Amino acid sequence: MWTSEHRRAAERRGLRYPSDLTDAEWALVEPAIPPAKRGGRPRDVNVREVLNAIFYVLSTGCQWQALPSDLPPKSTAHYYFMLWDWDGTLERIHHMLYIATREREGREASPTAAIIDSQSARAAQKGAPPSTRRATMRARVRLDGVHHQGRKVPAGELSIDPEADERLGRATGRVEAS
Repeated sequence: MWTSEHRRAAERRGLRYPSDLTDAEWALVEPAIPPAKRGGRPRDVNVREVLNAIFYVLSTGCQWQALPSDLPPKSTAHYYFMLWDWDGTLERIHHMLYIATREREGREASPTAAIIDSQSARAAQKGAPPSTRRATMRARVRLDGVHHQGRKVPAGELSIDPEADERLGRATGRVEAS
């Protein structure tokens, strides 16, 4: 149930956009941001504004090109998004905020129980969606005598079973009489 205390904590008034970081949120997130690289040109971008731009795109679902002009350029925001995704900074920020939220609610830092429905369990046993995509696609068969899995096959004599092609000699183009 929402109390006045909860409403004050979730208040986003006074911010430019609802996705912008408050000072308290920035104080939590700032230590997880990696420092600028040594040598070369010093970092001249405001990292807090870059995070505000990333959160704007993630919260609104807009394209990078649609970033408002008062946020950093799309190229800068996207560069830092990709960099922080690659080096694990976004994962560290998420984990840190996740633990802080659980502790603030009086829970243990890591959950002790999980709920898995039967559909999730079945998908995990079968190997999850990426491996089942190939099984759900229709076979692509070309009958015009072009290549089938890297081999030249005579027109009209194409099966979708490469082992059958091998047994019948279709890999070399000759068929043995039986």
